[in-house]
Amino acid sequence: MASPIKIDFVSDVVCPWCIIGLKALEGALGRLGGVVEAELHFQPFELNPQMPAEGQRLVDYARQKYGSTSSELLERRAMIRDRAAELGFTIALPADDGRVYNTFDAHRLLHWAGLKGRQRALKLALFTAYFTNCLDVSDHRVLADAADEAGLDRAGAIEVLTSERYSSEVRRAESAWRANGISGVPAIVINDRYLVSGGQPAEVFEQAIRQIIAEADMASAQTG
Repeated sequence: MASPIKIDFVSDVVCPWCIIGLKALEGALGRLGGVVEAELHFQPFELNPQMPAEGQRLVDYARQKYGSTSSELLERRAMIRDRAAELGFTIALPADDGRVYNTFDAHRLLHWAGLKGRQRALKLALFTAYFTNCLDVSDHRVLADAADEAGLDRAGAIEVLTSERYSSEVRRAESAWRANGISGVPAIVINDRYLVSGGQPAEVFEQAIRQIIAEADMASAQTG
C-alpha cells in the first residue's frame, strides 16, 4: 500500500533552480512508483517582492542581489541550462539580454489555479513562458495565455488578474513561509516537517522520501 506524503513546493516562477528542482522531484516520485502517494502543493515565494512593474535586466539583478559579475552569470547560467536540458526542460532565456519580472500576479493566478485543481499545469506553463519563450510573466496577457494553456478558463483568469483577488492569501502564505525560516527557493517541505533545499538531483529526493517513509513506518509500529 502506498504511503501518503504531503509535499509543499515553495518556489518562484522566475527561479531556474525551481524548475530544475520540480523536474527532479517528479522524477524521484516516478521512480518511487507505488511506494508513495504524493499530494503536491505549490507555495508562493517572490525572489524580489519590490521588483518594479517593468522588471530589471538579469545582469543588473544578479549583480545587485548576488554580487555576480557578467562572466560569472554567463558561466552559471550555462551550467543551469545544461542541468535543465538533462531533465527535459529548455531554458532559452539569455543571461546577457534577459529580464527578471515581478511575479506577484503570477502567484495570485497560481492560488486560483490551485482551487481549480490545475496548479501544476499552470506552474509548468509559467516556467515555459518565462524560461523557454522568454516572455514577461508580469504581463496579464502572457498570464492569461498560460492559464488557457493549462486548461483554465481564460475569462476567469482575466477576472482574477484585473482585480485584487487572492492578494491577501498570497501575502499571508509568503509571510508564513518566511517566518518558518524559508529564505531561498526551491524549498521542498515534506509532511510539514522535513526540508530539502535547492535544485537537488532526483536521487537526493528519492533517498529523502524513502527515509521519511521508513521513519514514519517505524514510529507507527512503535505506537501500534
